[in-house]
Amino acid sequence: MLEILRPGVQTTVQDLGRHGLRHLGIAQNGALDAPALILGNRLLGNAANLAGLEIALGPVEIRFGRDGWFALTGADFAATLDGAPAWCGWRLPCRAGQVLRLSGSRHGMRAYLCVDGGIDVPLVLGARATDLKAGYGGHHGRALQTGDRLPQGTTVIQLDRRLGVRQRPWQPLLRAIPGPEYHAFDAASRQAFWQQAWTVSPRSNRMGYRLQGEPLQRKHGGELLSHGVLPGVVQLPPSGQPIVLLADAQTTGGYPRIASVIEADLWLLAQARPGSRLQFVECDIASARAAQEQWLRDWRRFELAAWGCGQLPPL
Repeated sequence: MLEILRPGVQTTVQDLGRHGLRHLGIAQNGALDAPALILGNRLLGNAANLAGLEIALGPVEIRFGRDGWFALTGADFAATLDGAPAWCGWRLPCRAGQVLRLSGSRHGMRAYLCVDGGIDVPLVLGARATDLKAGYGGHHGRALQTGDRLPQGTTVIQLDRRLGVRQRPWQPLLRAIPGPEYHAFDAASRQAFWQQAWTVSPRSNRMGYRLQGEPLQRKHGGELLSHGVLPGVVQLPPSGQPIVLLADAQTTGGYPRIASVIEADLWLLAQARPGSRLQFVECDIASARAAQEQWLRDWRRFELAAWGCGQLPPL
């Protein structure tokens, strides 16, 4: 059991989200930095999709209700356990009654807290992820509040040593594939999309990151028919300022789609603070597939090195 003593600005229960339901108008939800959640779970011997806490802004304080293990990944929030440093990117032991405190982040935007056995809130539409807009999933469909208590699942692997990995460097380059309406923009706007550095707007949230820069212009005005959209799609509203859709995004939209950020790079947006600058780099579908395959190979190498073959549940 985890007891929330101080919830921070927005702490939610998230797993890897809901899939196969967008045709019903149901958003994907789930961790914005999915690799960070997977890493935390794998450090603990959990299946990759078990639920953890996504922490957007501190300070956050959490009391552990049982002896066990935890892992912090994503942004480094200068965490302490009963006042002693708790390293980011490591598996660490905890005792019942100990208090984990996460201050402001040293870098990045979102931290992830995983515990052995995962956070065992009820499944809703096949996932434990919180949908803040629709108000379901996670813990009562909302951000956590002081006094909330979250149950833990059963540990499936005996943990007897600390384990850590080097955290990924954050880099503001997002590989993207030109979208269906890419050529509806004039040549100067297409060039500006790739070449200029975009600033993350404070109005960004789990639905989408709003970017600020030199406005982009379509060759011709007029409305588009509504079409399906996915996390990673870069929409251009009439303001000409891009919106990159994220895990809580709607399932349909009518703004032109100038590009789509590849799945392997979406975690970069999850860790981008308001005011930071990002740049898009053009790639093709083959490169996007290669990036995803490389990500899976890296995970396999990590698991073989850390655990040995056959000791972890499958990804």
